[in-house]
Formats: sequence, C-alpha cells, structure tokens
Amino acid sequence: MGSQTFAPPRIEAEQRADGRLLLRSTEPLADHPVSVVHSFRAHSEAQPDRLLVAERAGEEWARSTWGEMRALVDRLAQGLLDRGLADRPVMVLSGNSRLHLAVLLAGMTVGTPVVPTSVAYALQSRDHAKLRAMVELVEPGLVVAEDPSFAPAVEAVARERPVLSRDGDLPGSVPLAAFGADPGDEVDRRCAAVRREDVAKILFTSGSTGTPKGVLTTHGMLAANQQQMRQVWPFLEVEPPVLLDWLPWSHTFGGSHDLGMVLVNGGTLWIDDGRPAPALVERTVRNLADARPTVYFNVPAGYAALLPHLERDAAAAQAFLSRLRLGFFAAAALPQQLWDRLEELAADHGARMQMTTSWGLTETAPAATSAHYPITRSDVLGVPLPGVELALVPVGEKREVRVRGANVTPGYHRRPDLTAAVFDEEGFLRTGDAVDLVDPDDPTAGLLFRGRIAEDFKLMTGTFVSVGTLRPKLLSASLGLLTDAVICGQDGDCVTAMVWLHPDSAGRVDADGVPEESLRAELGATMERLAAEASGSSQHVERLLVLTEPPQLDVGEITDKGYVNQAAVRDRRAGEVALLTTDPDSPRVVRRG
Repeated sequence: MGSQTFAPPRIEAEQRADGRLLLRSTEPLADHPVSVVHSFRAHSEAQPDRLLVAERAGEEWARSTWGEMRALVDRLAQGLLDRGLADRPVMVLSGNSRLHLAVLLAGMTVGTPVVPTSVAYALQSRDHAKLRAMVELVEPGLVVAEDPSFAPAVEAVARERPVLSRDGDLPGSVPLAAFGADPGDEVDRRCAAVRREDVAKILFTSGSTGTPKGVLTTHGMLAANQQQMRQVWPFLEVEPPVLLDWLPWSHTFGGSHDLGMVLVNGGTLWIDDGRPAPALVERTVRNLADARPTVYFNVPAGYAALLPHLERDAAAAQAFLSRLRLGFFAAAALPQQLWDRLEELAADHGARMQMTTSWGLTETAPAATSAHYPITRSDVLGVPLPGVELALVPVGEKREVRVRGANVTPGYHRRPDLTAAVFDEEGFLRTGDAVDLVDPDDPTAGLLFRGRIAEDFKLMTGTFVSVGTLRPKLLSASLGLLTDAVICGQDGDCVTAMVWLHPDSAGRVDADGVPEESLRAELGATMERLAAEASGSSQHVERLLVLTEPPQLDVGEITDKGYVNQAAVRDRRAGEVALLTTDPDSPRVVRRG
C-alpha cells in the first residue's frame, strides 16, 4: 500500500454574530467529469477485460467485465430509445444485480432518470402501498423486476407499463436478451449531451413517517461527490477499489456512494448475498474468501453480525483483512465497543486496516463530511469535504448542521412545498442532525454526532435526552447482548428503553415477554455499566423492556438498511412505553439496582 490513504484536512471556520459557525475546506473541488456514466465509459474502453461486477448464481459467481457490461448497457440504451422510453423514468423493483446495474447505466447513458426502489417494499410488504405511492409520483415508463418472485409487486404497480425481467419468466415481461438492440449514433449523442443538472436518479427516503419523498439526484451531484472522496482518499486514483457489498442500491449509501466509487475509480464490486442477520451473515463470511476487499462498507448492524464470526474464524478474518485498507461505517452510530473489537481484530492479525466514517444523507449524494485522518472514537463525523460548506446553527440547546455545495440536491420530485421548506434563507440544506465540535479551538479535529434533533425529548425535570448519543452507549454497555434499542422516557422521571436481544438470547424470554432471571441479571449489569460512565440522569437508563416482535417495515418502524426509527416505534408501541413508567414492577420490566 504505497499510496497515501488520507489527504490531511485543511479547514477554516467563521463565527457569525448570529451564532452560526461556518466550516469549509480550503481545498477547492477539482475538475471532474459531468457524470459518473462518463467515467464508466472511459474505464470500459481502457480496461475492458477487468472484472467489474460479480453476483452469486448458486455456488458459483456470475461475472461481467467492464467491456461486457458496456456492450450490454449500450444495447439497453438503444432499446430505451427504440421503444420510446428514454424520456420517462425507469423504476427498478429488484435488488442489487448485474441486470440492475445495466439498467441504471443505460438510463444514465441516455439521460433517463432511474428510480431504484426498496426490495422490502416489493417482497416484504403486504399491501405495496408505498410502491403505489412512488409510481403515482414518478409515473415510470418501464418497470424492471428480476424474476417471478416480484410478480405480486409488478401486478400491484405495473398496470399497462412494459416490464423488463432477466429471463422473461415474469408474466408479461420482456427478457433482457430481447429488449436491447445494436447501438447507433444516438446513444453516444445522448450521452454526450447529459448535463450536470439533469436528474440521474430519484432516490426515495425511507418514508418512516408518511409517504416517501423522492430526492432528485443529479448527474452533477453524483460526480461531484465521487471527486470529493477522491480528493480526501488519494489512494483511489491509483488503487481501483475492490468491494464486497450488500448495501441496497435503493439507498444512497450503497447505490450512490459505494457503487459510484467502483464506477468512477475503475474498481470491482462483488455483490454480497449476505445480510446482517443470523441466517444470512454466514454468506458474507463465505464470500470474503473470494472477494478479499480493499475497502469495506457496512452499517453498524452489519459489523455487529459479522464480527463474532471473524473473531472465532481465523481464516475468515484473514480473508477480510488481507487487503483491507479501510473499514467504513455510516447510516447510524457505531457502538464504541464494536469499534474497539474491530481495532483489536486488526491488531491480532497484523493488519493495517483503519476504521473511518463520514456523515451525510440522501440529499447530499451522500457524503458531506469525512474523517480523513486517524480517529479512535466512533462518534466522530469528520470535517467538510472539498466544495462543501457547513453551517452549525443553534436550535434550542443543540446545533443543527446544515449543508451547501455541489453535491446537494436541488429538491424533491414534484414537491415544491418540501423543497422550499428544506432550504434556509442562505441556501443551506436543513438536515435535522445535531453536532458539536470535537475541539472548539481546532475545527480540523472534526465534528461529533449528537443525534437527530426530532428524536430528542425532555424528562419532567426539563433535562434534554440526546437519543442519538445515548443509544450507541447503551448498546456498547450490553457487550453484544442487545442488537438495538429505542430510548424512551419523555416527560417521565427517568430514561427508559425498549430493547431487542441478540438472536442467541431470544429463547431467554417467555411467551409473555418476561425475561428469565439470568437475563435480568445481565440486563441489570448493562444498565450499571452505562451508569458508571454517566454524568447525569439523561445519560443512563433506569428500566428496560425486552421486545420480542421485530421492528415492522410496513408501519415505518424500520428501513431495509436495518435502521430503527425511534419515534415510529415509540408511537406504535405506546402501551409498552407506558408500561415502563406506569408499572415499573411489572415482570416484563427490568430495573437498575
């Protein structure tokens, strides 16, 4: 690893009289292509025989080189033109696959917005209500679904629209082989005419409350964000990244950040058919032996599921760490206990892996900050990327971070009301996230995440509870016993929590939700460990209640990335929240002390 991993941060700060603190990188955003698809085409011509993407086909890998994918993309692009579909959005119901990638790139090639939708909305939803709402909003000209498993979702939303599938075995669909045509000059002309302000994708936010919003994601946003990452991770320019990645392309983390990094830097993506779930994480472990990633992206729940396998399987750990330069997490706070175990694993195997993170959202394509310097704690979000300006704005007792830059969305599809509301008077995007400076005297030390402002609440004493700060501390204190938690106690006399157990402990709660005595002792010890580090009533938990029903997608309790929406769970399970306060002696409730 001869090239530099991180470019040193160069940050300047400006304190305004109105209380705003502005932070920006003094490193300007460098020149870059108009679109990610232009980078894809350049790499496909320069390295046609390099492996671009591989997906599981039973026990084997089905693979496509850069040249093979380019040929398929151009044929599909011509098919869109020939069928009069190049000027209407293309909706993709399927998950990560070579078909999905080809459709995405074909749409981008001819300037057709692509709408990747959550597979959970297609396969796990019972009523397909969110899919129907998306279709009504974007009016796609084509629906793409991989195979017959998507038939109910297609029936719910396709109506009279044409449907493209991999093999044509989805009723009424056109097979991939029959859809395209030999590309003509119009494909090249349309690609050359793509502008930065043209919409590349419409990405729907998780819709945890109400109907999902369609975030306009332009070609310029995606290209700028990849250039920003190249400037803070210089090794990308000389070491094409190799990824093993499961993160869904319907979300900005997997579909814009990770996939885009491969396309812009000429890398290779092994599509991981594993997931951060007990029955599926072993697939990830198996896939590591083939992929041996150089950069690894995951959410905290993914690391929590994977780490025990790596700790007890030296061969799997070696496959994970042998070429790994960076381990990266985002989308939620990583419990410090997981961070420390990952660092210990790397040290035990003599690996040079560094843990890092960034912060952003769908509206910022997605990265707005990056910790492109050595860090030792998991709540550091880093500093603004080149070309990004942050405003830290006082909101009550916290400071909201707002964003302005080339990677920021112009707004929401067909929702001018939401677009107007999300930008402040200076053109900064309101994020709803709270941050603090690591060191008030040194802006290059970065930002600390202080949670979602809307998730926070007050105790009856008037003390604020920072949910985003407390939740990962509780999970760390559990030493792996808990997989997630919902912090409760609004207007109460103490902080309480509803928790989900690690699957290994699921049998330790009876049918009425009452924990066995040994589990009660472990939960009590968890609260004691948390209290030992707390400096006030808002920073420790007095009572716990174990939830046995997993968070539910259709009612907005969870996204398909596995991120739990605190407010939605509290609202839906109001009776159990109340139990923690009104009946603390219930056998379901575990009390501290």
